[in-house]
Amino acid sequence: MIKILTTTLTLCLMFSLTIGCSKLIESSETVSSGEITEQDLSLRIKKLSSDNFEGRAPGTPGGIAASQYIADEMSSIGLIPMGSDGSYFQSVELTAQTLLPNSQMNINFDRESVFDGNDKKNSVYWTKRLNENIDIKSSELVFVGFGINAPEYNWNDYSEIEVKGKTVLILINDPGFATQDETLFKGNAMTYYGRWTYKYEEAARQGAAAAIIIHKTAPASYGWQVVSGSWSGEQYDLVSPDKGASRTALEGWMTYGKAEELLLKAGLKLKDLEANATENNFKALSIPRLTLSASLKQNIKTTVSRNVAGGVIGSKYPEDFVLYMAHWDHLGMNLEIEGPDKIYNGAVDNATGTAAIIEIAEAFKTGMQPERSALFLAVTAEESGLLGSAYYAEEPLVPLKNTIAGINIDAMLPLGRTKDMKVIGYGASELEDLLESTLDRRNMYIVPDDKPEAGYYYRSDHISLAKKGVPMLYADPGNEHEDYGLIFGEDFSEDYTKNRYHKPADEYNDTWDLSGIKQTSEILYELGYNLANSTMWPNWYEGTEFRSLRTKMMNSEE
Repeated sequence: MIKILTTTLTLCLMFSLTIGCSKLIESSETVSSGEITEQDLSLRIKKLSSDNFEGRAPGTPGGIAASQYIADEMSSIGLIPMGSDGSYFQSVELTAQTLLPNSQMNINFDRESVFDGNDKKNSVYWTKRLNENIDIKSSELVFVGFGINAPEYNWNDYSEIEVKGKTVLILINDPGFATQDETLFKGNAMTYYGRWTYKYEEAARQGAAAAIIIHKTAPASYGWQVVSGSWSGEQYDLVSPDKGASRTALEGWMTYGKAEELLLKAGLKLKDLEANATENNFKALSIPRLTLSASLKQNIKTTVSRNVAGGVIGSKYPEDFVLYMAHWDHLGMNLEIEGPDKIYNGAVDNATGTAAIIEIAEAFKTGMQPERSALFLAVTAEESGLLGSAYYAEEPLVPLKNTIAGINIDAMLPLGRTKDMKVIGYGASELEDLLESTLDRRNMYIVPDDKPEAGYYYRSDHISLAKKGVPMLYADPGNEHEDYGLIFGEDFSEDYTKNRYHKPADEYNDTWDLSGIKQTSEILYELGYNLANSTMWPNWYEGTEFRSLRTKMMNSEE
C-alpha cells in the first residue's frame, strides 16, 4: 500500500517538450510503498539465480524459463502486457556462434609457431562473421597503440599506416588513463574510445583482418578470468544484414605477459611501446617477422531470445511513459572451466536489478494510479554486448518520443543500507536533480562513480537509449555504510569485483543483507513515481553529447 506522506510536488513548467528544467526545484513529496520488501526481493533474487535457470543465457532452456518466470511475475501483479501481439514478450533474433575444438589460431615467428591461441590461460578468440569456415594466412602483426581515431581529441593511431588484411595489437583503455593526464581525453575517466567494443569496431573500419587486445587488469578494470569466462563458449549477436562481413575475421584478447614475450621475439619491449603510444605523435609500427594464421570452424545457429515488458497505464497522460529497465540474462554455463561449478548464476549481476524492477512495478500497480504511464522492461543479452536493449532502441514498444526518461538498474551489491547513492556517468542529465531531491529527504547524498576508469557508463543497457537521446539514469547503492562507514563499503565492492564478478561464485547467499537493495529500490520508485505524477520532461544537461539528439527527437514530426 502506498502512503503519501505529503502532497506538495514542485513541478517544472515547460516552454517546450524539448527543454527540461535547468535545475530541479526541490520537491517536498515523499512516497513509500510497503510492496517493496526484503522478503520479496530475496525470493525473486534467489529464484532468478538458481541453478534451475542454468545461468540465464539467451536462447537456452534456462534463459527461456527465466524470461517466462519474469512474465509470470508481471502477470501475477497485474501489469498490462506491453510486448508484441498482446504478450509480455518482444522477440529478439540472435545469432549464436560456437567455435569448434578443431579451430586454431597461431602466431608465428618466421615459420615457427610461438603462440598457441588455444592456450586459454593466455588467449581467447572468436569471430562475428557468419561463415562456418574462416581462414587467415600469414597476416602481418601491427602495433597500433590504443587503436583510436578520435578527431575531437586530435588523435589518430591509424593515420600513417595501412592495416588492411593485417592483425592489429591494441592496448585497452585510452591515453588519458594511461598517463593520468587530465588534458588527454577525459583523464582518468574512460571514454568510449577506451572500450573493447570500440577497439574492434575501429579495427574493422580500418580493414584489419584480425584485432587482438592486450589485457591488463587495471586499465581493463577486470582480471583475466573475467575475459576468459566471458568470451569462451557460445557467443551471441544481433542478426546483421551483412552477416558480419563488416567485422574483422577474428577478434580476441591475449594476456600482457604473453604479448611481452611475443614482442621480445621481434626485439621490441612492450613497456616502451606503451609509453610511445601515449604521445600524440605516436606512429603505429609493423612488427617484424611475426604473423598470425588461423583456421576457424564454427557452429552457427539462429536463436530467439526475449525482452519482457509490462506496464502500468496512467490516468491522465497514458501515452507518455517513465521507463524502468534491467537485464535478466547472464553467462549461462561453461563446461570448459576448471572446478565443479560450471554455472554462472549471476545473483548480483543481474538478478538483483530484475527483482528490483518487479518490486517497483508491484508498488506502482498496488498504489494510487499515476497520471503518466510506467513501462517495466527486462532485457536480454546484455552480457553479449547490450543486444536486447540495442534491439529495443531500434524497435521500441513505446515511441522514444513518448519515453519521458529511463532508470536502469544493474548489479546492486547486498551491502546493507548506505548514506549515499552512486550515479554512473554523473553530470549527464536532469534526472540527477530529481535523485538529489529524493535523497535530500532521506539525509542521503549523491556520489559520482568512484571508478570512472572502468567505463561502467558504457557497460550497461541505459547507453543504448542514451545514444538515441532518451535521458537515462544509472544509479547504484553507494559505499558509505550507515553503520560501518566508507572503507567497509569499498572493501565489499572490491571483493565482489575480484572474486565473484562474472564468475560462478556470483551466487545467492542467505546471509545477504538486502536492506540496501530495498533502500535503493524505494528511492528509485519514489523518483519515478513523482516523475509520473508531474509534467516534467527531463533533458540532458547542456554540453552533453546526447542533448542535441533529444532535441531533434522531440522536434521531429514522427
